[in-house]
Amino acid sequence: MNKLNASRRVWITSALAASIVGAVWPLASQAQQPPIKIGFSQSLTGPLASAGKAALVAIQMWAEDVNAKGGLLGRKVELVHYDDQSNPGLVPSIYSKLLDVDKVDLIVTSYSTNMEVPTIAFAMQRGLLLMGSIGVAPNHKFNYKRFFEAFPGGPDPLGALSEGYFALAQTLQPKPKTVALAGADTEFGQNSLEGARKNAKKAGIKIVYDKSYPPNTVDFASIIRAIQATHPDLVFFASFPSDSIGLIRATKQVGLTAQMLGGAMVGMQYASVKTQLGPLLNGVVAYDVYVPEPTMKFPGIEAFLKRYQAVAGKEGIDALGFYIPPLIYSEMQVLGQAVSAVGSIDQDKLADYIRSNTFQTIMGDVKFGEKGEWAQSRILYVQYRDVVGNDLEQFKRPGTQVIIYPEKLKSGELKVPYSGS
Repeated sequence: MNKLNASRRVWITSALAASIVGAVWPLASQAQQPPIKIGFSQSLTGPLASAGKAALVAIQMWAEDVNAKGGLLGRKVELVHYDDQSNPGLVPSIYSKLLDVDKVDLIVTSYSTNMEVPTIAFAMQRGLLLMGSIGVAPNHKFNYKRFFEAFPGGPDPLGALSEGYFALAQTLQPKPKTVALAGADTEFGQNSLEGARKNAKKAGIKIVYDKSYPPNTVDFASIIRAIQATHPDLVFFASFPSDSIGLIRATKQVGLTAQMLGGAMVGMQYASVKTQLGPLLNGVVAYDVYVPEPTMKFPGIEAFLKRYQAVAGKEGIDALGFYIPPLIYSEMQVLGQAVSAVGSIDQDKLADYIRSNTFQTIMGDVKFGEKGEWAQSRILYVQYRDVVGNDLEQFKRPGTQVIIYPEKLKSGELKVPYSGS
């Protein structure tokens, strides 16, 4: 009996030891190899800080998820980043340090078009693969074949920001004949207005007002009154967050009415802007990339947002995370899937693989086109409905941001006219 018990103890001990070895083997193997270093600048101070911090959280979440599953190619993923202070002039020196001193293996860009452009120029000099972080057409001047963008603008991202707006206008009765255009005198504003002019012309809609305003504008009432004087059927804005708030408030103050009002209004996607405007949003039609409607239940997106929102309060960043974080996380998913499929971090092979394949992400299936943009546009147009008070929770539920474009993602029909009264 003692011999039998001893044998059982030996067997149990051996089995336990084997299970422990099996459990720690991936970690041990990971520890024996150098990490795969991913380097980037990020705007953690300056005017882009809020967006930059949200982007950083998304990248960190991705790295945590990958490392929990054994890393990439059996190696731990390590993030190396520096604050670019929202200053494009600092970008080249940061990436020089990342590559020459920190010896990173792969690079991604900071958030926004302005920060991406100098990074593309740097990557071209070094022949590097580069993953972009939500810019609008930064590669159209470069046409760099190893650049890939995390923005659903499609092959014509400038036109895509207004394409849905004018497509919706074509469905209205009576048919709109005139449009007023107003936008910030910034690269984004001017590019968006350029696209709007082309789409208006294509739709046969006459432009009766077309002006830009300085980026530091705070009083928008005079602009809205000038627009009102032209009696447009449509009103299209190309604005940044503070502008978007000012324009909507002025619209209500003046009592501007139109068949449809909204456009390429950055900021409408953020929790702080939604809660500031509250019911003033009702009826506005604005572009977006994700809202919690039943047509956008991509695998993993709801779980991701729940995790992000739990962190957002502690970090003091956008409380909803609908705009920047999912796109950034999906960008990193593309990079990770490519590395795993290629089996190396060879820049040429990775670029070829990314250009040739479709990727499954929390933002749905992603495939890239000729200039590294998404092969097909998936810019949404949403209409705000039934917003009551300034409570944030209502924006987490379906029905307050109804998708009215594109057709395949629609969750409701456009309601007109827009009334500013």
